[in-house]
Amino acid sequence: GREDRLSCFAPSVTEGELWTVHLAMHPQANLLSVSRRRYAHLSAHEDEIATDSNLPWGVDALITLCFQDKKYSLRTADERYLRCDGTLVPEPGAGTGYTLELKAGKLAFKDCDGKYLAPTGPTGTLKSGRSSKPGKDELFDLEESHPQVVFTAANGRYVSIRQGVNVSANQDEELNHETFQMQIDRDTNKCSLHTNTGSYWTLVAHGGIQAVATEIAANTMFDIEWRGRRVALRASNGRYVCTKRNGQLAAVSDAVGEDEEFTLKLINRPMLVLRGEHGFVCYHRGSNLLDSNRSVYDVFHITFSDGAYQIQGQGGKYWYVASSGSVCSDGDLSEDFFFEFRERGRVAIKGKNGRYLRGDPAGTLRADSESVLRATLWEY
Repeated sequence: GREDRLSCFAPSVTEGELWTVHLAMHPQANLLSVSRRRYAHLSAHEDEIATDSNLPWGVDALITLCFQDKKYSLRTADERYLRCDGTLVPEPGAGTGYTLELKAGKLAFKDCDGKYLAPTGPTGTLKSGRSSKPGKDELFDLEESHPQVVFTAANGRYVSIRQGVNVSANQDEELNHETFQMQIDRDTNKCSLHTNTGSYWTLVAHGGIQAVATEIAANTMFDIEWRGRRVALRASNGRYVCTKRNGQLAAVSDAVGEDEEFTLKLINRPMLVLRGEHGFVCYHRGSNLLDSNRSVYDVFHITFSDGAYQIQGQGGKYWYVASSGSVCSDGDLSEDFFFEFRERGRVAIKGKNGRYLRGDPAGTLRADSESVLRATLWEY
């Protein structure tokens, strides 16, 4: 290729015939080993990326692919990079960049020495093996990373399945039994809630909510109503889920009051990469604004506080909405944004001015839309 002209006449490979593979999918995903049929996750205990998980559960299963110097690096949830010898390092370097290779729809990661990442040993430690050709051991699937959330009920306790099949708000710490995966239906935008034991929340007799369904059906689907800092859930019987005195959840309410409201916290996106209909969100060169139409992305950080999120970027500076409606990236104080998971894989973000973020035709990120439109939905 020369600039924007392509030809197909080269008899040998020179610099002009080499291409960089750029992923079309969102770069935050779950990584599945083809040979082991297990998911990769950050193992803090072993200080490695292990490939031994049956389900991609919790923040540790999130892998962010960072594009730098025409190569990809694998970044863990605690913001370390995988070096080819299997160690996790705080900064990217020569040993953390991999060339992506596609083989029959699967992905292989080639390091700077021409070797490929593969799971090794009993925990499936992810590191470069001896192979200089990708076989089954060196192949991976990138899978969509669904939002995983924690609910806090009006009684101040976490919703959990720790005590058995009844879904109840009765726990004081958020662990795997208190984490639920939101799977949003592409057609109806209704949501099912998956547990770490493989079951789904479902509506049972007398309005009870239990985690007993093994597959998605009408009774496992819930409508989410976004109410600023809180959410309400409506079950398939048309009634709202409330927290009873004993902490059990039941869909028995006709209207939303305090007992029908929950705080929803996203736990598996400590780092945020946003892509809209025109491209990725990135710092604007030479100003404090944000571009929304770039082919490369910047990684931002989010923190959670009482039903809202604060977005932080370079130098610890925060996003905020200026009086003009533009979203700026150089705030000294944090400002609340509200995340609404409206469609599968897409979030609407509302600023404190009550307007939704969208990319304007010039590519500037602005909080100026009064309703949820295609332009206000972001892959995250």
